[in-house]
Amino acid sequence: MRITVFGATGGIGGHVVRQALDAGHKVTAVVRKSSSFEVEHPSLEVVRVAGLDDPEPLREALDGSTAVISGVGARGRKDGPVASRSTRSMLTAMEAAGVRRFVAVSAAPLGPIPADESFLNRRVVYPMINAFAADVYADLRLMEAAIMSSATDWTIVRPPKLNNKALTGHYRTVVGGTVTKGYFISRADVAHLMLAVLDDPATIDQPVGVSY
Repeated sequence: MRITVFGATGGIGGHVVRQALDAGHKVTAVVRKSSSFEVEHPSLEVVRVAGLDDPEPLREALDGSTAVISGVGARGRKDGPVASRSTRSMLTAMEAAGVRRFVAVSAAPLGPIPADESFLNRRVVYPMINAFAADVYADLRLMEAAIMSSATDWTIVRPPKLNNKALTGHYRTVVGGTVTKGYFISRADVAHLMLAVLDDPATIDQPVGVSY
């Protein structure tokens, strides 16, 4: 399978690139011209672009691809609507290239609160998290809306707080929902799931909650 990875220099996208190559896939990594990207592999092609706002330069990165994985997101509250703006360009480029499978990362607070979640989490923790990062989540909601209204075969992965611990390959998932008492997960394991859902038809047109 040839996979185009957007956000390939990011924490999740970098893991997607390396894990996909280790699994024998061919990878096209899309990186900004100003970014450092030192991964080398016979099955890796690197496409450098000025930015992700214009879909036309992204079209080249989709030639021959079977699927697209996006790890693009705001690095902080001051970055602005990075996820929604970039994702709209990706979707336009995908439509032009005829690529349908799309997997993107979002965030657990955008999912429904599980019915069996603790009272403290439902009434205190979740509202605090949403209030603290309101701008980031507003951007992700716009991104998710664009994806869900697209013609792609999409999957949205919603992790909780991320860390840089090693890949385990062991985590809980809920298709269409949110993991109860899911507090954190490594970026490496989020990447692992994003690759795993590519061949799982049960995740098409579904959000997937994930956590340890």
